[in-house]
Amino acid sequence: MSGVNEIRSAFLDYFRRNGHEAVASSPLVPRNDPTLMFTNAGMVQFKNVFTGLETRPYSRAATSQKCVRAGGKHNDLDNVGYTARHHTFFEMLGNFSFGDYFKDVAIELAWNLITKEFGLDKNRLLVTVYHTDEDAAEYWRKIAGLPDDRIIRIATSDNFWAMGDTGPCGPCSEIFYDHGEGIPGGPPGSPDEDGDRFIEIWNLVFMQFEQLSKDQRIDLPRPSIDTGMGLERVAAVLQGVHDNYDIDLFKALIRASVEATGVPAEGKNRASHRVIADHLRASSFLIADGVLPSNEGRGYVLRRIMRRAMRHAQLLGAADPLMHRLVPALVREMGQAYPELVRGQAMITETLELEERRFRKTLARGLGLLSDATETLGEGERLDGETAFKLYDTYGFPLDLTQDALRQRGIAVDLDGFDTAMQRQKAEARANWAGSGEAATETVWFSVRDKVGVTEFLGYETETAEGVVTALVRDGALVDEAAAGDTVAIVVNQTPFYGESGGQVGDRGTMSGEGFSVEITDTQKKADGVFVHSGTVLSGTLKTGVAVELKVDHARRAKIRANHSATHLVHEALREVLGTHVAQKGSLVAPERLRFDFSHTKSIAPEKLDRIEAIANEIILQNQPVTTRLMAVDDAIAEGAMALFGEKYGDEVRVVRMGTALHGDKAGKPYSVELCGGTHVSATGDIGLVRLVSEGAVASGVRRIEALTGDAARRHMDEQDRRLKAAAAALKVAPADVVSRVEALLDERKKMERELTDARKKLALGGGSGPSAAAEGETVGSVGFLGRVVSGVSPKDLKSLADDGKKSLGSGVVVFVGTSDDGKASVVVAVTDDLTQTFSAVDLVRAASAAIGGQGGGGRPDMAQAGGPDASKANEAIAAVKAALAA
Repeated sequence: MSGVNEIRSAFLDYFRRNGHEAVASSPLVPRNDPTLMFTNAGMVQFKNVFTGLETRPYSRAATSQKCVRAGGKHNDLDNVGYTARHHTFFEMLGNFSFGDYFKDVAIELAWNLITKEFGLDKNRLLVTVYHTDEDAAEYWRKIAGLPDDRIIRIATSDNFWAMGDTGPCGPCSEIFYDHGEGIPGGPPGSPDEDGDRFIEIWNLVFMQFEQLSKDQRIDLPRPSIDTGMGLERVAAVLQGVHDNYDIDLFKALIRASVEATGVPAEGKNRASHRVIADHLRASSFLIADGVLPSNEGRGYVLRRIMRRAMRHAQLLGAADPLMHRLVPALVREMGQAYPELVRGQAMITETLELEERRFRKTLARGLGLLSDATETLGEGERLDGETAFKLYDTYGFPLDLTQDALRQRGIAVDLDGFDTAMQRQKAEARANWAGSGEAATETVWFSVRDKVGVTEFLGYETETAEGVVTALVRDGALVDEAAAGDTVAIVVNQTPFYGESGGQVGDRGTMSGEGFSVEITDTQKKADGVFVHSGTVLSGTLKTGVAVELKVDHARRAKIRANHSATHLVHEALREVLGTHVAQKGSLVAPERLRFDFSHTKSIAPEKLDRIEAIANEIILQNQPVTTRLMAVDDAIAEGAMALFGEKYGDEVRVVRMGTALHGDKAGKPYSVELCGGTHVSATGDIGLVRLVSEGAVASGVRRIEALTGDAARRHMDEQDRRLKAAAAALKVAPADVVSRVEALLDERKKMERELTDARKKLALGGGSGPSAAAEGETVGSVGFLGRVVSGVSPKDLKSLADDGKKSLGSGVVVFVGTSDDGKASVVVAVTDDLTQTFSAVDLVRAASAAIGGQGGGGRPDMAQAGGPDASKANEAIAAVKAALAA
């Protein structure tokens, strides 16, 4: 039972048997404490339970919480690899009581676990208590049978825990293990307590007070318990070693590092292998929880951890990137307990390799430049800040690497000069940005970014989180507060709200805190990384510096995710059906619909649209996980990932993969692979279905498809079904027969229209007396003439009437004027062939056109046509032709 995985399981099983809920570890990025960079203790996820802001369906809990201490005040980074117990990543075993049991039960549970379940020698155990905590001391005497000389009273804050300057607090009791006289060090409270002989393995916190102010503390109505036991430390004890790096877990990771490098973990190489093993854990777990390397915030801490390990890999002589090759060993050791490692293995591997390849180039270039810049410097001298900043700003060589490389030569860096150069560069960048035309109207956001930094986006992993307000902007100016009714733009240090970009609209939701609430109506990204939440203060007063709880509108976000993922599938389906010339030219991903513009020169046939829709739904029905990886942009595009039109990409990009292709050359390969920073469904099946509702042109060579997904698509189809059934009922046929019935009705209508046209022609020619009535035409001068005003006859049929009129006359001129319901008129003039040398139909129709307000006309000498706006002058048009003939 001494293996790390066995110890973890035994701990959780023990507390399950004692009425505790075994709660999964929370992510390393805290969702409920914006003051923390990373989760650094087991109680972080229960903070709001302890303070009464949140309730859970259980009053006892136990966890194995993953923790990172590598940034802020909890920063062990520089010691890692050189001491026996410092880690950037560690696991904290803990049990918690939320107003259920208190000191006596907590002490009894702890003592029974370590002495009976774990079998530790009681004679090697001693405890500390806060110097005024007589209750705890008595329980240790009574329950554990410890003598007074092994119950050490500590008067310092080491044995009094507080959540902050105010809030829950209480005394602690720590359990120590004595590794024996062969290890230097003294008991807690002694001058040599920092030695390795007496090691704290478990801390029991008794939350029994609430600190109201610096001088006022009251009893909590429901005292609680929060304990923490370092898994690595207790594993060392149970495995009979005093160095955490000698436990089975680290031995396996170090062995993998040794095998990969061929360098034994001895002597000067010992620390390098330890750094690599520790930092592999921290890096992999942070990436699995959604943190990616960057130059800001959490991403910067991750990058420092990664690059510190990669620097040690180079010191070991690793010729090629090393870290990513060790991921399988980590997954074997910890993947069962933490399945996020298994799910994220591909992205972890890709991210580590990408970062190490880039870092090696930076390191080689930077070390060379640094050597040139410091060749004249000796021990005790300083590298000027301007040069250090140039290495950082121009060549990407981080300041801490510069310091590390020079430390062994006894050379320091002029940090004041470095900071001065940094501030000057920021001022110049701000001035240049402010002068960039349209962007100058929003210079306030550049100032905000310069002052408070970029916003940490948590929205890939969660839709709720806490943050701290870092800036408020009202009417284009920074303000300190906003009252109820104010419309304000809000910046926080971290947010789950997606800022509009890449065609995806910004999130909406709520922001609230103590005494105030805000409705967020939009979120935008400004100044390359500042997330701006636009909203209205509904109640109270919002101020800078206050903590807020942010909740994304879940239903709206779910619809946006489905539409965004569907856009990717429709894009690829278009390329499959129409050809690879199809490229995205714009998009809109909103909760109610998606719109996709693409390059294509002609309309899409209905059967091809049906095929596109069917292919997209085939991928949806696969219900395969949607995966995301981090890659270099050039590598991603080289592997076939499509870049989105109008998007700007950095050196590193998120690559989103969906589905497996079923047809053609891509069969069996990933179906859709795109560069995308938007939010997506977890699996393609979450889209539900996609329905194409329209297709048309928006510009020369650009087409647009609009589509619906999920419930919106289903409602659309339901509405179409209702309309079909209504049509079937009106036609008195089954829905399946509607098309054939409509076609029959259309045929009947065409037949009736032909018969009606024929009847009108006969009526027009014969004046109601039949074809022989054409003899009723008159003679104008010596020319036969037939003129009629008709209604309800199309211009095309007027020509046919004129031809028939010529045949009836034999020789002469025919004029037909057609009137329409809109008050306009059309006129046709026909001249028999024997008269075309004397009279031109074009000249005659122009005379008729002038009478009805038209302007000219055209045609041939034997047949011409014109129109005019005034049908009331139809008879005048006939008279005008007569006059022209008589002239």
